[in-house]
Amino acid sequence: MSLEDFTDVDEGEEPDESVEASTADEPVPSEADPEPDPDDEFQEYSVTVDGEDVGLGALSVAQGLRVSEEADDTTLRAFVVTGNRDSVRLGKYLLVPYPDDETLFCRIVGLEYAQEFQADDATEIHVRRMMRQSGIEERDYKFMAELEPVAVLYKDYDENGEAELKRRMTDRVPKPGANVAEATDSAEIKTGLKIPSEGVFLGHLSVGGEKVKTAASPPTIDYRLKDDYDSGDPLVFRHTLVAGGTGSGKTHASKNVLRQYLDADRAYPMDDGRTVQPAVVQFDPQDEYAQMHDDNPELDSAYARRLDREGIAYGGVDDTIALVPKEDGTSYGGESHRAERIEFTIPFSMTKERPWLVAGSSLNENQFSALRTLLNRFFRQYGESGTYKKFKGFLDDPALKEELDESGRVHEATFDAVKRRVLAIPSGIFDQSAKPITELDHQLVRPGGLTVIPTYHLSSSRAKELFVLAVSAYLIDDKLSNTPDSDRIKETPVVLGMDEAHNFLTEADTVQARKVIQKFTEAAKQGRKERLGLFLITQDPQDIADSVFKQINTKLVLNLGDEDAINSVNIPSTLQSKVPYMEKGQMVVYSPDNSEPVELIGLSTCLTRHGS
Repeated sequence: MSLEDFTDVDEGEEPDESVEASTADEPVPSEADPEPDPDDEFQEYSVTVDGEDVGLGALSVAQGLRVSEEADDTTLRAFVVTGNRDSVRLGKYLLVPYPDDETLFCRIVGLEYAQEFQADDATEIHVRRMMRQSGIEERDYKFMAELEPVAVLYKDYDENGEAELKRRMTDRVPKPGANVAEATDSAEIKTGLKIPSEGVFLGHLSVGGEKVKTAASPPTIDYRLKDDYDSGDPLVFRHTLVAGGTGSGKTHASKNVLRQYLDADRAYPMDDGRTVQPAVVQFDPQDEYAQMHDDNPELDSAYARRLDREGIAYGGVDDTIALVPKEDGTSYGGESHRAERIEFTIPFSMTKERPWLVAGSSLNENQFSALRTLLNRFFRQYGESGTYKKFKGFLDDPALKEELDESGRVHEATFDAVKRRVLAIPSGIFDQSAKPITELDHQLVRPGGLTVIPTYHLSSSRAKELFVLAVSAYLIDDKLSNTPDSDRIKETPVVLGMDEAHNFLTEADTVQARKVIQKFTEAAKQGRKERLGLFLITQDPQDIADSVFKQINTKLVLNLGDEDAINSVNIPSTLQSKVPYMEKGQMVVYSPDNSEPVELIGLSTCLTRHGS
């Protein structure tokens, strides 16, 4: 078409018939036209379509549609239709189909109302009109959900044509307008989140404090921790942290998890070809874990049937022993449980290989070296009969002090400093009228058995520390040694549980603290090979030494109110923001070698006896 086609018709020229035809039926504006009929209102376009809506909404390309290796560069937004808006929550898991047989598994990370039409809603007239309305006209706004891709789900067919649902990283963008639906199939959700189908039960998958429901029976989705060697080491031997403030339910949750490790069907292969049940050794500062010997009277038959259907171990552990530290002048009540009780003492001979047990709290390197010299000389003289009482008498010998000073081996001032620290140890710890812990290895570690070491009855925090570190060091040394004193300890998988772990594994500048941290760091590093798993429970995770913390793979984080504690657990920010608002029993789980980071709700009923 040329420019001449749009020029006016010259005067006297016959008008073009096509132009006349196109305008002949057009109404001619006139001031005489009647006023519009007031009943003739604007007719809205219809949104009725054939069939029924399927899903929550559809992908929108209004702001682009993009997936990228960089999360910040990904743009996935869905328009949510009016009828579904009330049910949409942050964190919900969604499915977006590709044109072929693959599906994008994603989660909602943002929700937004946006103006449907161009308007200025920040005016006096508009706001006052809105204030007088009894409700909101949803159709005036767009409701948009921002999506984060988690994985692509696809079917992998074997040689027999059997399909297995698998996942891979997001590597393709879905089509514009693709249907967006809530994920309600257990297999799709577990595959999308990389949750093992079998393993140690921790809780039920949740979003925003509500359990994720499916159409299956039971409708909940169980979260399991990998517990076999098919795709790496069982995560129990990659270590676990349970962090939660007072009243968050961390002891309740810990009991439920430890109960799963004591399931009669749970066992691990050893290097000699045997398959052995794990032993659990739990340090107990509040006398709560020995209650696991007893059934929970609140666990009724209906609840038990539900646990059976989900394959969750429950009920008291008959093989439970309370191994009670014997300190002179103290007594253990133990009224809260019916477990067997056996008293033990720490033989002073343990300090021969572990001098830091008697190092006090502030020896420097020079003083610690002097202590080793003194202990070596003492045990050469007294042998296995050397006791703490004899060692104190040994240090009272002025001739010894003079000899060591004149020989240049131990300066007299250093000798006096060591002696003060040794005498400051609480009396009544070593060599009491009970069996030495080194002779109770078969009671300390029993395949399928629970050993609880209560410390609440001890006289001081220093006494508690000595008992906990002496027993844990004895156990760790035999687990890691090529020439162990106890074959029972060496040849049994062990879960070493420590409540209030921050009191024993804190970073410090003293020689004793460094030796302790070094020992537990070594245990954490070699745990996979030696079948030794640390199970640390604390309300102050920020106080646990970094070298130990770095070895922990699975973190169960319940409610924490302290900002430093929340930051220290080093979980993704999407989970971190939830922690201060967790109700009792709610938790977030960050276990990179097991699954995507998720939110869980633990069992409301303890699987063993709990509480008074």
